[in-house]
Formats: sequence, structure tokens, C-alpha cells
Amino acid sequence: MSTSMTLEASIRAKKNDRDILLMTHIVIGHPSFDEGMQIVEAMVEAGVEVMELQIPFSEPTADGPVILRANQQSLNEGSTVERCLQFAEECARRFDIPFLLMTYYNILFSYGIDAFAQRMADAGLYGAIVPDLPPEEAGDYLAAMRSRNLAPIFIYTPTTDDARMKLIANVAEGLVYCVARRGVTGADTHFDEELDRYLARCRAATGLPLALGFGVKNRADVDHLVGRADLAVIGTQTIRLVEENGVESVKPFIESLRDRT
Repeated sequence: MSTSMTLEASIRAKKNDRDILLMTHIVIGHPSFDEGMQIVEAMVEAGVEVMELQIPFSEPTADGPVILRANQQSLNEGSTVERCLQFAEECARRFDIPFLLMTYYNILFSYGIDAFAQRMADAGLYGAIVPDLPPEEAGDYLAAMRSRNLAPIFIYTPTTDDARMKLIANVAEGLVYCVARRGVTGADTHFDEELDRYLARCRAATGLPLALGFGVKNRADVDHLVGRADLAVIGTQTIRLVEENGVESVKPFIESLRDRT
């Protein structure tokens, strides 16, 4: 693996300088591969610390209508797994932040679990999020990832009980992705005491950094998460913004999410 440190170590080092980090999400190939690279560049220039690159899939079960539409558009434009991996490798080569892959298990299974992990390592990526792969069925995946110093990232939800949070914490590495509410991406999230209690449960269950996603839309949402999570994840809102206002809207939006220091 070409990266100089693990995902967790990179996050902890960056947290020395900021109260909360930003992690963004794009669907590879949306609106096009060229524009996607422009979006990545704009996000890095705006100070994003971690980026999640989604390999499109025909049935993205965790995703709401905006990201679903982006998946379908990318596939309609001829996106393939190999082309997406090449895109991810170019990102890792050009920009000095950790890049993660996000996709569904069918993609890994079809490619070959061990081969997929090796391809990630060769590309200089840091880890992967596979939301439809439960830890009980992830033995081969965990072995393939760990042998290459890649982070297998797992998910907490508000309905995950404390015992299962501990079970997930025992296999997760890098960070834990905390889904802010039940349902799919893109809907409204209430940044309130109920969310705070949930994040406190997440914090009690694992010593890994916590990334909170699903519904982070503005500076107030990010500020609310300071002291409660380590990373705020922005996905649907950026994709929606690109569709409405173009690639040039990305950098000022990301910069608006916090003070630049």
C-alpha cells in the first residue's frame, strides 16, 4: 500500500488542527468523469479532509433518490468498475487526502474479494464502505482488507443496539460511519437531543473516529456535530447542488460549511 499512514492515524492527525473534519461523497462518473475530477479538485481545494468515492451500482439500497439518480446516470454513461477504480487511483495520486471507496457487496463479489482489495491497495486507497455487508458474513473481506492495511468501515444506525455496536466495533477499522436516522440518504435529519443521545451511544461503543452522515446540509449542522462526531459527511447536498448550479458551485459551498483556518 502506497499510503504513509492508516486512515485512523490520518484522521487523528488532522483532528489536532480542527474541531471537526469534513468528509464528502461523490458518485464516480457523475455528471461525467471529467466533471467528477473537477469536483474532487474543488473539494480538496476547499479543505475537505477525507473523500468517499462511490462505484455506481444498479440497486444502491442505502441511497435516496438523488444519489440513486446519480448512480443510474453514471451507469448510463458507460461507467464500469475498472474505469471507476482508475478514477479513484488518479484521485489518490493527484491529491494528498485519504480516499475511500463506497459500493455494494455484489461489486466486490463479482470482481473477487481478494483481487478487489489488492486493486485498492495498488491504487493508494485507504479503505471501503460496503453498507450491505454485515460483519457476520464479512470474514473473507476482513481478511483481504486487513492483510493490505486497508480499513473495513462499518455502519451504526439509530436502531443498532448497544451489544451490536460493540460487535461492529470489534471488526471495524479506520472510522465508524454513523447513519443519522432510519431510511435512505437525502431526507431531512433533525439535529437535536435525540441525535446527541445516539451519538453518545456510538462514542461509548467504539474508540474509533465517528463520521456522521445522512442529512448534513449546512454550517449549522456541521457546528452541531462539534464535540459529538469527528467527521461530518456531506453527500446528497453536493450532488443536488451540482445538478442545479454546476460544478463551479462546489467549492464555495464546501467553504461555507466552516471557518477556514
